[in-house]
Amino acid sequence: MVEVRFRRDSRDRLSSVVSKGHAEHGDHGEDVACAAVSALLQAAWVGLSDVAGVEVAGHRRSGDLLMRWPEEARDRADVHAIVATAELAIEQIAKQYRGFVRYVQESEGQE
Repeated sequence: MVEVRFRRDSRDRLSSVVSKGHAEHGDHGEDVACAAVSALLQAAWVGLSDVAGVEVAGHRRSGDLLMRWPEEARDRADVHAIVATAELAIEQIAKQYRGFVRYVQESEGQE
């Protein structure tokens, strides 16, 4: 199962995304659930860095993604739109692929 956690800071602003695992909904290269999650998170990363011009910290590896953006960028409308759209899309995918994709909202420091 792939688990995607959207974290909020102490001011309830989206601050980071952590994704771990593989959906295992199909064979490697044919897993539509995993591909959808990956594509959305990659698009959010590119949107933040290349479109919004925000420095994204983290890493992108197979089955393991962490992206975090600076506190000073969290109130920006463009940053919020990019990340909130990814969050809503992941939430919908998790509903469609229950048992394969898990969507979690949490506050920073919460594990």
